[in-house]
Amino acid sequence: MPNIKSLSAIGLCLLFAAASHPAVAADKDKKKKDKKKEEPAVIDTLIAPIPMNRQMFAGKVTQAIRGIDAKDGATDKVVFMEDAVKSKVLTQTFLVDAPLLLIKIENSTASHANKIRYERALADRLNGFRTYTGGDPDVIYYKRLMKNFEELMNAEVGGKALEFVKANPNIYTLENLDLLENSTEAKAFLYEKIGVEQPEMMIKRLSEFSRESYADPVIAAAAKVAPSTIMSYAAPTSKYTNVIRRNKDQLVQTIVKIVDQSKKPFKVLPFLNQINDGSKTIAQIDQIAQNDDAYFKSLVELKTSGKAWSEVAIDEEIAYRALKYVRTVNELHEKADAVRFKSVEGFNPSEYYFMLLGGQTNEIYTSSYLGIFKRMMAKMGTTSSYELLEKVRMSHFRTFIRMAAGYNTLSTFLTSMTEDQKTTLMRSFVANLENGGRKELADAVDVADAFGSLNNPELITFLKDEVKSNYERVYKDKSIPADNREKGVIVYGLLGTIFNNASDAGQLQESVSEIPPINFVDYNSLVDKDGKVIQQVFFYGDEDGKISYGSFLTNFRNKNWKIDESNPDWITITSLVGKPTVIYANRPLEEPKDEEAQNKLYAYLDANEIYPTIVIHRGHSYHLDGSLKNLTPKVKIVMLGSCGGFHNLANVLDKAPDANIISTKQVGSYRINEPIIRELNAPILKGENVDWLAMWKNLGTEFSAKSVGDKDLFSDYIPPNRNLGAIFIKAYRKMELSQEG
Repeated sequence: MPNIKSLSAIGLCLLFAAASHPAVAADKDKKKKDKKKEEPAVIDTLIAPIPMNRQMFAGKVTQAIRGIDAKDGATDKVVFMEDAVKSKVLTQTFLVDAPLLLIKIENSTASHANKIRYERALADRLNGFRTYTGGDPDVIYYKRLMKNFEELMNAEVGGKALEFVKANPNIYTLENLDLLENSTEAKAFLYEKIGVEQPEMMIKRLSEFSRESYADPVIAAAAKVAPSTIMSYAAPTSKYTNVIRRNKDQLVQTIVKIVDQSKKPFKVLPFLNQINDGSKTIAQIDQIAQNDDAYFKSLVELKTSGKAWSEVAIDEEIAYRALKYVRTVNELHEKADAVRFKSVEGFNPSEYYFMLLGGQTNEIYTSSYLGIFKRMMAKMGTTSSYELLEKVRMSHFRTFIRMAAGYNTLSTFLTSMTEDQKTTLMRSFVANLENGGRKELADAVDVADAFGSLNNPELITFLKDEVKSNYERVYKDKSIPADNREKGVIVYGLLGTIFNNASDAGQLQESVSEIPPINFVDYNSLVDKDGKVIQQVFFYGDEDGKISYGSFLTNFRNKNWKIDESNPDWITITSLVGKPTVIYANRPLEEPKDEEAQNKLYAYLDANEIYPTIVIHRGHSYHLDGSLKNLTPKVKIVMLGSCGGFHNLANVLDKAPDANIISTKQVGSYRINEPIIRELNAPILKGENVDWLAMWKNLGTEFSAKSVGDKDLFSDYIPPNRNLGAIFIKAYRKMELSQEG
C-alpha cells in the first residue's frame, strides 16, 4: 500500500483528514527497517580483478553506462529529465545501481561462463535504454526491470531460478529470461502462464516460441481476445500459418475455416462465436457484409446480445464502422440537416449510441454529436436513458457520460431516468476505478473530465461523497490485489483532492503541489539555450485551414513582428520588440502537400536543433494526430484550437508530460483562437510568466463586450488550471513514481 503520509503531501489530508491511516506509514517504515536488518552490507568494490578473458564483456557494460550518462548531452553522472523525480530515479537505476550490479556479478560465485552471460544481458538491458528514442520513457518500467534482473540473477546463483520465475510471472522476468543457463522449464512455464493471462501481449511475441509446444495454449488463449491477430497469422502467406493450423483448439480451427472460406474474412470475424456454435454460416455473414448499414446493425445487435466471442474485437469493429458515419456527417457540416444527416437516418437508439462512441477520440464535430444525440433521444420514445444503457450492456458508459458532460447534454440524458436510476448510474460511474493495470486510467480520466464539466450542485456533492466512499473501500478491502489496491488509493485520493478544490484555483494549486504549477507557466521553462521562445503552429489545406491561416497572420502584421514568407512550405515569424520569440507555421497547402510541408518543417527544426516549447494546433479535430505526433517533453504549452480538443488530454500528456493544455469542449473558432494567441504572446514578449488566471480574466473582459455567440464559444474553452483530466493524469503519474521510492 502507498504511504499515506506521502499522499497527503499532494493534498489528500484536505479531503481525508478525518479518515487518515497513520498505521500504513508505520507499517511501511517497519518493513523498511526489517529489510535493512536482513540485507547484508553492499560490497561496492571488486574482491578480485576482472580476468582478461572477461574484461571485454565487463567493458561493454561500462561502455553502455557511459553512453547513458552522455545520452542527455553531458557526461555529468546525471540522467537529465525535465522531471526532477524521473531524473533522480533513472540516475540511481543506471548510473549508481548498474555499476554496483556489475561488481556483484564479478563478486558472485557464478561460473566464468555464467558471469559472461550475465554481463552480456546487463549490457543489453542498459543499451535498450541508451538507444531509446520513443519520447518520455516509462521510468517505473526500467527501474523494475533492473531490480528484477538482479533478483533473478541471485536466484539462479542460489539454485532457485525456477522458484523465482514461478513466483514472479511478469513482463520483467520475461525480459530477463536470457540470464538463465538452462531455462527450458522456466521458459515453458512463463510463456504459457503469461500467454494465458495476457494473450494479446504474448501473441505478438510468437516468433520467440513458435517452434515450442507451449505455443499451442498461448495461441488458443489469444484466439479468444485477439482473433484478428490469429487470422493474420493463419493466412497462407504468413510465416506462422503452419503453427496456427496445427493447433487443435476448436476456436482456432474456426478462424482457419473463415480464412479459407470467406470472401471478407475480417468482416466475418466478429461473428466467430455464432460460426463456431453453428448458429450462423460464413456465407450468411458474407451476404450481410455487402451492405454497410445492415452490417453495422448486425454488429450492434451482436454486441448488445452479449454473445460476441471477443468484446475487444467487436468494440474495435463497431468503432471503425461507426466512424465512417461520423465522418460522412462531418464532411457535410455546411449542408442543411436534411442532407447532412441523411446517412444516419433510420437507426435505433443503440446504434446511435455506438455511433457517438465511435467518434469520441478526436473525430466528431460538436454539431455532428448534437445532431446524432438528438436523433438518439427522439428514437427512445418512452424508453428511459437508463434502459438504453442496460440495452447496450453499459458499454463504455463512462466515456459516454464524459462526452455528454463535455457537450452539455448530460442533464438531457439523465432527465428520463428515475432518481434511483440516476443514483445507481452515477454511483457506478465512480466505482471500481482501481481495476486494470497501472497505466489503465481512461475510466478515471473520464470521471475527472466529466466532473470539470458539471454545474449541478447536487450531482457534484454526490460524486464527491462517492469518491470518498470508494477511497475508504479500497483502503479497507484487503481482498483486492495489492497492485489494484495501491492504484485505487492513489486514484480516489487524487480525485477527491481535485474535486474538493476545483472551485478555488489557489487551493487546487496547493493541493497538487508535487506537479508543475497549474496556474502559470514559468517563462524560463519556455526559453531555449539561445534565450528564445520557439513556437510551432500547424495548419491544414482544407477551407477551414486556409481561413484560420489568414486570420492567424493578422496577429503579426504590425510593427512588433517580422513575417518571413520566403520559404514555399512554411513561414517564420520573429519578434521585433521585447524578448526574442520565433514562430514557425506551415502553409495550408492542398492535401497531401500540407502534411509534406509539416514534415519538411520538422526536418528543418531537427537539423538545426530547434525545439518548440509551445505547440498550437489549428484545424479540424481529425487532423489532430498530425499535430501531436512529434511532441516532445520540452513542450510546455499546447493549444488545441479544434473542435473537441478537450477530449485529447491523455494523447498530449503521453508525449509532453508537463504540458499545460488549452482546449475547447465544443467548437473551435478562429474568433476565439486569435485573442487567446495574442494574450499568450503578451507576457512572453515581456519575459514574464504565462499566468492563466490573469490571462483568462483579461479574455473574459474582452469577450464580455462581444456577441452572444462569441461569448458562448469562449465559455467552452478550458484553461490549463481547469483541465481536471490533465491535472489528474499528471498528479497520478507523479504519485505513482513517488511510491517507487
